[in-house]
Amino acid sequence: MAGRRFVVEADGGSRGNPGPAGYGAVVRDGDTGLIIAEAAEFIGHATNNVAEYKGLIAGLKAAREIDPDASVDVRMDSKLVVEQMSGRWKIKHPDMQPLAAEARSVLPRGQVKYTWIPRERNKDADRLANEAMDAGKAGRQWEPKAPKAERPAAVDEPPPETTAPKAGWAAAADLGTPTTFVLLRHGETHLTPEKRFSGSGGSDPELSEKGRWQAERAAEALVARGSVQAVVSSPMLRTRQTAETVAARLGLEVRYEDGLREVDFGAWEGLTFAEVRERHPEDLNAWLGSAKARPTGGGESFTTLTHRVGVARDKILARHHGRTVLVVSHVSPIKTLVRLALGAPPDSLYRMELSAASLCAVQYYADGNASVRLLNDTGHLR
Repeated sequence: MAGRRFVVEADGGSRGNPGPAGYGAVVRDGDTGLIIAEAAEFIGHATNNVAEYKGLIAGLKAAREIDPDASVDVRMDSKLVVEQMSGRWKIKHPDMQPLAAEARSVLPRGQVKYTWIPRERNKDADRLANEAMDAGKAGRQWEPKAPKAERPAAVDEPPPETTAPKAGWAAAADLGTPTTFVLLRHGETHLTPEKRFSGSGGSDPELSEKGRWQAERAAEALVARGSVQAVVSSPMLRTRQTAETVAARLGLEVRYEDGLREVDFGAWEGLTFAEVRERHPEDLNAWLGSAKARPTGGGESFTTLTHRVGVARDKILARHHGRTVLVVSHVSPIKTLVRLALGAPPDSLYRMELSAASLCAVQYYADGNASVRLLNDTGHLR
């Protein structure tokens, strides 16, 4: 979607200057002001200025990931960084020179402009920088608390009924051509029939013979559908094999998106639900009760998954505005895309069934609304 506009707000801090330091950055939609990406990191012992530059770099990279062609308005409360990056002040300090050069390399110079803002208008980036420093003090890395792509209110709360008209009704006809995600779960592996946890932290199995047959049937169905214009896939082996089977029949190339990979199930990888219940009952109960809970052994929470899936969704929407895109992924990311489209709570993930090689479809409209058009279609496998 050429011409998309983002606002990047960035900040950095050092408790001691130099001292324990961290940065924070947010990317906002330039038209709505909604936060669509966040970044933060504890960077160890550094000065305020180094942390501010690293926050700028992280914000620019986050914007580039969503849409490399977007124009970006950077807003920071650091007069030094704004004036140096605008070319009005010379960069004399040897620590600043490579950081400024890296910032300039992220996006073409003509796409980025810099504006100084008062500190009170940079509260979100400042908050993230402090969260990162707090995390570093506790001996851990910062993690996103919630996906920001949907709305400025609290995540996982449905939008109020007084917001824009819901897509899927008569008003949708006035919103232009929607972007359609046709969501295809990969075919079976040897772990699928046994219902074993198989995420991004496990063995990365290939498709079984039945899984390859399922991928061929899905390809036939999508060729008959005739509307798919691009293919994007998780980089894991089973999704790559499924996507490449379909893409070959469609005459399209596959683009890989890391944000579409399956959740990391930690120590549960390869185990059945019953085995996890027997070995890790407390961790399993916590995981079932909260989207913020991780599997045993440092796996990935559904909150973290939701954040990266939301970023991946926005990148695909930006790149393929108004087109039909086949998105080949896994159970958890596909359920998450459906959940976000519905505005449903996190525990709705446990109330959806997605069979191997099943198809779902979601349409995204220009006003930010979405409409679920299909769920768990397996007619092509009968």
